[in-house]
Amino acid sequence: MNSREGNQLACVDLFAGAGGLSEGLEEAGFHSLFASEIVPKYAETYAKNHPNAEVCVSDIRAVDPADVRVSLGIEVGELDLVAGGPPCQGFSINAPVRSGDDPRNHLFREYLRFVDEFKPRAVLIENVPGLVSFEKGRTLHAILDALAQLGYGADVHILGAPYYGVPQMRWRTIIMGLRGSVIPQEAWPEPVRHAPIRANFTTTFDGKPIVKRPSPETSAPFTTLREAIGDLPPLSNGERGDAIKEYASEPTCDYQASMRVGSVGVMNHEAPRLSQINLDRLKYIKQGGNWTDIPFDLLPKGMKAARRSDHTKRYGRPRWDELASTVLTKCDPHWGAFFHPEQDRTLTVREAARIQSFPDHYVFLGSQAEQYAEVGNAVPPMLACAVGRSLRAVLEV
Repeated sequence: MNSREGNQLACVDLFAGAGGLSEGLEEAGFHSLFASEIVPKYAETYAKNHPNAEVCVSDIRAVDPADVRVSLGIEVGELDLVAGGPPCQGFSINAPVRSGDDPRNHLFREYLRFVDEFKPRAVLIENVPGLVSFEKGRTLHAILDALAQLGYGADVHILGAPYYGVPQMRWRTIIMGLRGSVIPQEAWPEPVRHAPIRANFTTTFDGKPIVKRPSPETSAPFTTLREAIGDLPPLSNGERGDAIKEYASEPTCDYQASMRVGSVGVMNHEAPRLSQINLDRLKYIKQGGNWTDIPFDLLPKGMKAARRSDHTKRYGRPRWDELASTVLTKCDPHWGAFFHPEQDRTLTVREAARIQSFPDHYVFLGSQAEQYAEVGNAVPPMLACAVGRSLRAVLEV
């Protein structure tokens, strides 16, 4: 089997989740040959949406990269890209304990086993911004040093998803390297939009700034929440409806039109059922409001002692003309601004997927809780596509 398909470049995706990184890379012209994912339902969703990829459902520590390479019919050095994101919980600046003893922090070594076996032309690792400061930068240095030992000139940048059209506040650390040479700066995509997002993490590494910022000439505005989900059909609290629903309107912007390409209708669009106490709380929350709008006697017990300046996203009802909050693995109003701007309910899986920039033809499998986790854990495809296009331009020089 040749690793090229038409004019596409070939890649493998490790720690693939439901496939957000692969989806964006495929839009950029990479063809995913193989994916490894330990969670069966995530792997099932990946396989459903990437039918031409071989999907391995296993602990990556038990997978032999040589067996994979041989089964794919790829010669050493022939593959264009090894991509992936080792689990980020242990690295996260939001984790309760950030310890080097967390075994998840060492799964990048499994990624490096695949790099060593395939010797691809390029490597791509994505992670949370906290990776940069974790263990005072020692983990990131270890990754870069290990890649250098394998012959890759790697570098790191932190990219803001809204700068590339994704309608939410989200940052990702991206490490890329080229075999046999230093990766050039043009491998990182230039921001194409302005967005009001703040960096609440370390923004330098080895004394140099690593966050890609829009230039003053960049005039395009960010994608708003209305542009992201405003064409999806209205639902009442707990309403399920047809498995495939009709759109509420024709596309009102380029974002909605692009999300609909290849779509047969609105899937994964069912409203979770809020409890009566949350419905009672919601009555008091206006657009742009949050838990501080809720009468004291209706507040959750743990929040009655909270300062009104804290937890500003909890029980939030976002404004239509703003960016959405970062999509988490649960669209639980207790943890973020996940109420619909107008309708008295929380966001659906499809609305979360739109906010993550998944196209509407992308189907999420499993229970509703599993579907939310698949969406929340993913790399926004639109961000992955921007990275893929700039990397592809370097590889095709």
